[in-house]
Amino acid sequence: MDIADIGLIGLGTMGSNLALNIAENGHRIAVFNRTPSRTHHFVETAAALRDRIVPCYSITDLAAEIRPPRPIIVMVQAGVAVDEQIALLQPALSANDIIIDAGNANFHDTVRRFSELSGTGLTFIGMGVSGGEEGARHGPSIMVGGTRESYARVESVLTAISAKYKGEPCCAWLGEGGAGHFVKTIHNGIEYADMQMIAEIYGVLRDGLGLEPKAIGEVFETWNEGRLNSFLIEITGKILTVHDPETGRPVVDLILDRAGQKGTGRWSVIEAQTLGIPATAIEAAVAARVISGMKSERVAAEKAYGGPERMTADGMIVPALELALFAGKIAAYAQGFAVMDGASKEFGWNLPLATIAKIWRAGCIIRSQFLDTIAAAFSETATAPNLLMAPAFVEMMKEAHPALRAVVSRAADAGLPMPALSSALAYFDGYRQGRGTSNLIQAQRDFFGAHGFERIDAEGAHHGPWGSAA
Repeated sequence: MDIADIGLIGLGTMGSNLALNIAENGHRIAVFNRTPSRTHHFVETAAALRDRIVPCYSITDLAAEIRPPRPIIVMVQAGVAVDEQIALLQPALSANDIIIDAGNANFHDTVRRFSELSGTGLTFIGMGVSGGEEGARHGPSIMVGGTRESYARVESVLTAISAKYKGEPCCAWLGEGGAGHFVKTIHNGIEYADMQMIAEIYGVLRDGLGLEPKAIGEVFETWNEGRLNSFLIEITGKILTVHDPETGRPVVDLILDRAGQKGTGRWSVIEAQTLGIPATAIEAAVAARVISGMKSERVAAEKAYGGPERMTADGMIVPALELALFAGKIAAYAQGFAVMDGASKEFGWNLPLATIAKIWRAGCIIRSQFLDTIAAAFSETATAPNLLMAPAFVEMMKEAHPALRAVVSRAADAGLPMPALSSALAYFDGYRQGRGTSNLIQAQRDFFGAHGFERIDAEGAHHGPWGSAA
C-alpha cells in the first residue's frame, strides 16, 4: 500500500470535508479521530475516494503512514484542544515534520506555538481556511503562515485543494509566524461588517418600506448581477425566497433575531485597537451582534419608546440602497486592509495585500468581483496609505458616498438602526476632513492633565495659558 502524502486529525464537519477534498485531488491522506467509530464511518462512507484514505486508530499509526517530512493537519476546536493534540503528536514525530493548525486560531496562540516548538526539530504552520463546509469540500481560500520551507512541502497539496479563480489557486504563503491566522481573523472581521451592512439594508426594505421577503430577495438577486456581485449577496437573495415546508411562511421570518459569534470578529476589533488603526465598521458589526443577543431588553425598550417608522418610498430609494451598501463595503474593506498593513509593519510580516485580495476572490465567505478591483488597486498602487486613496476607489467612492449619506440620514429619521453603515460613513467623513476637531480635545487634555500639545506655528510640545481662563 502506498504511503500517504499528508495526514489529518479531527473528522468533524470541516476536517471530513477537507480530507475528502485532498483525496479527490489525487493525494493519499491518512486520517485519525480520537473516536475510532467516527474514523471507521468516515472511511466506509467515502465511496470512490476510499482507496486514497488510510484510516488510523492511533497517533503512532498515523505518523507511520505518512511520507517524511510528515505534514499533519490538525482540525479540532481552537484553543486548548489544539495544544493537547500537539502534545500528543510530538512523541510520534521526527525532525522537520510539520504540524498544521487549520482551525480558527487566535494568531497570538499561533505565535506562542511556534515559540514552544522552537528547538524541538518540528515545524509549525498556522493556516487560515475560509469557505465553510462547502469550501472545505470543494475548494476553500487558504492563508498560510510559517516558514517558506514548510510551505514548500505542502504547497502542491494546498494549491490543488484550494478554490480557483480563473484557474489561479486561492492559496498563498503570506509570511512567518502568525501571519496566516491574522489574515484569516481580519477576513472574518470584514465578513462581520459585510453581513451586518447587508442586514441593515434588509431592515430598511423590510421595516422601512414594508416589503415581503420574496420581494426583498428579488432586489438582492438583481444587485448580485451588478457591482455588488458576491457570495453573501447571492445567498441573501436565495435565503429570502425560501419557504418553510411546514408552515408555508418565509424561513427568514421564523428565525429568531439573535446572532451568534465565535470570537474572530471580536479579535479583529481588539487587534485594530491595539495597533491604533480605526476599524469602526467592524467594531459596529460586532457590537450589533451583542445587542442582538439582548432580545428581552430590546422588546421591553420598544414598548417603552416605540419602534421604527415607515419611510416614504420613492423611485430613488432602492438604487440609493445599492450604492449605499457599495460605499459601506468599500469603507469596511479599506479598514480591514489598513489593519493588515499595520500588523504587517508591526510584526515584520511584509504581508502581500494584493495577493491576499486575490486569494479571497473565490472559496472564501467574502468572495466577490469587488476583490479583483482591490487586488488590481494594490498591485498598481502598492504605497497607497489606504484603499480609499487608490485612484479607482476614489472615483467609486465619489459616486457612492452621497447615497450612503442619504440612506443613513433617512434611516435615522425613521428610527432604523444602521450601526455599521453609519460608522462607515463617519469613518469616511473623518478620513477626508483635512482639518478636524481634535485640536479642542488636545486643549482639554492639556487643561485638565497638562498633557501638552503641538502648535501649527512652532515645533515641540506646548502648554496653554489656561490659568487666565480660571
